Formats: sequence, structure tokens, C-alpha cells
Amino acid sequence: MGAGSGQGTSVREVAALFLKLGWIAFGGPAAHIALMRQEVVVRRNWMTEQQFLDLLGASNLIPGPTSTELAIYLGYRRAGALGLVLAGVLFILPAMLLVLAFAWAYVRYGSLPQAAGLLYGIKPVIIAVIVQAIYGLMRTALKTWRLGAAAVASIVLYFVGLNPLVPLFGLALLVMVVDNGPRPAAGRVMLAVSPAPLDPGAVAPAAAGTFSLATLFLTFLKIGATLYGSGYVLLAFLRDDFVHRLRWLTDRQLLDAIAVGQFTPGPVFTTATFVGYLTGRWTGALTATAGIFLPSFVFVAAVYPLVPRLRASPWTAAFLDGANAAALGLMAAVAWQLGLTSIVDPLTAALAVAAAVVLIRTRVNSAWLVLGGAAAGLLAKLIAR
Repeated sequence: MGAGSGQGTSVREVAALFLKLGWIAFGGPAAHIALMRQEVVVRRNWMTEQQFLDLLGASNLIPGPTSTELAIYLGYRRAGALGLVLAGVLFILPAMLLVLAFAWAYVRYGSLPQAAGLLYGIKPVIIAVIVQAIYGLMRTALKTWRLGAAAVASIVLYFVGLNPLVPLFGLALLVMVVDNGPRPAAGRVMLAVSPAPLDPGAVAPAAAGTFSLATLFLTFLKIGATLYGSGYVLLAFLRDDFVHRLRWLTDRQLLDAIAVGQFTPGPVFTTATFVGYLTGRWTGALTATAGIFLPSFVFVAAVYPLVPRLRASPWTAAFLDGANAAALGLMAAVAWQLGLTSIVDPLTAALAVAAAVVLIRTRVNSAWLVLGGAAAGLLAKLIAR
């Protein structure tokens, strides 16, 4: 369905879906992507696997939080500009509110509330959702042996320890050149799709310890506009700016902020909400959140009209296919790592297997599986006491 058809109904559908996902999307970007695929491709038939993959590929090629940008793309496709705004805002909102609550408790009581029991049962269910998504996307993404090889190479390069951008862009460029043969135009295409070098000192440093809302906003705006990669890359950016340059936080406070972003649902980038609250209370939290997410809305609005054109040229179509294969490989590598830390005993293994069976045999709403896993985890922790 195009952005203009059934606008009122589509807007309500987008709002309801992404608000729900904002509350249940635990597990980081790979899990978010898997949940979105299940909702918009499998359950609701809003688009084909290939269309979903192309939007995922476009999300990987721009800076910022990949899964949030995918949500914004999906909202834009389903309900136009209003869908773009609603999908992004409502996906972010639940995480922001939860992080705000944790930040308030942290400042008031000096420690983080524990959520171990909740995550104990949720994580194995999320692993099952990710594995099902990878299996479903493989049939569309790995159309040739070269794309299959690119996916395998992406997994290997990830485990070697390279930055995820290396397999993502490097393999996409390699597939593009191999599929089309060496041509003089290849260099021009490479320049067009490679990220421009960014000045890490774009925001003028403030005096150490001197808080400013403008500096807070511009610092997070810079991070949102330049950061590629995972929450661990975000940690490096935040440490450089807020611990070393501005000296507004200690290392311990920063690690606690990252931890809250990891164990709340929704985007890990809501770590910015926690940092903003620690430095500027409620106003700082809202300012920081707006700063880090604003570039994603702008980038998606600018790039979305170009996505269909990527399929029109054999060069850019091959590049997008390579990026999709590499992204699928990265998802598989992350799923393996998450599985090692999430499936730790017979109960978590049983939860993962049960969730996988239900997902394969039915079109159950993933929210029920997440809630069921949370309940099982809490019950197991209570019994163990």
C-alpha cells in the first residue's frame, strides 16, 4: 500500500504498531529489526521481503540508530510524512519514559533498580524471534552464491573484530564491482555512497564542568548525525565528549547510563535521555533526546525518495544487495553472541525452543511471547529465592 492510500487508517495502524513495539522491543537493533519484519511482512503484509530488505539496507547506509531509522522508513512508506513522525516518536517514547524513570531513581537513590528477572525470560524469546527473521530474510537476501559468500564473510569479519562498517560498505562495494565488472564510473559511485569524512570536533568545547543546554543539544546532535555502529560505539562517543571533553560525567555514571539503555526496550540511543537527566534534569533529558534522534528523521526524509531508484541502476542495485547480505550476516553474528549470553540453562533453552516453534507454526503476536517470557523469568527468579 502506498503512503497516500487509506491515510487515516494507515496513520492509526502505524501509531498503534510502533507504540506497541516501543514497549516490547528488547534486545537491541537485531531484535528490533526481527520484530518489525514479523509485524509488517509476516503478520500485516504491508510489504514484500525485498521491499523490507531495501529499507533495512537504506537504514544501514546512513548514520544513526539503524532500527529507529527502519521504523521511520516503515512509517513513511505506510502513512506518508505523518507516519514518518509518528513511527519514530512512538517507537522512541516508551524507552525515553522508562529511562527517565530509571534516571530519576538513580539520582534519588544512587543506584539502578534491578531488572535481571525480567530480562532472564525475555532474552531467549528474542533470540527465537531474531533467528526466525534471519531464516525468513535469507531466501530473499541471498539470491546468488556471491551474496551468500558476502553474508558468510560479514560474519567472519565481525568476529575478527572489525568495525561493522567494514563488512557493510566493503562487501557492498565488492559485490557491486564483481556483479558489474570494472568501469570508470565505479569510482564515482563509490564516492557517492561512501560516508563523507566527518569532523569530530564540529561542536566547540565548553569550559570543563560548565553546563549549557545549547552545548548538550549540539553535542548530541553531532553524535546522532555522525555515529555508525552499536551501543559500544555510542559508549566511545559519549566517553570522549562527556567524560573527557566536557567533564560532566564520571566513567561510572557513563557505564550506568549505557546499562540502562541496554536493558530497557526500544532504541539504545535513549542512553542520551539518561545522560541529559544527569546533567540537566528534565529539561536536559528532553534536550538530549531531541538532539540525538533529530538527524535520523532528517536523513530518512531526505533518502526515502531515492530508495526505489537504487533498484533502477545495476550498479546501485548490486550495492544494495551486497549491503543487505552483509547486514544479514551481521544480524546472525549478533544473534550468536546474544544467544551465548541469553541461553544459559535448561529453562532459557526451553523458552527459546518453545518460542521458535510457536513462531514457525503460527502468526502469533510477538508481544504475547515477550510478555510470556518476562512472566516465566520473574516466576523462576521468585522460586529460586
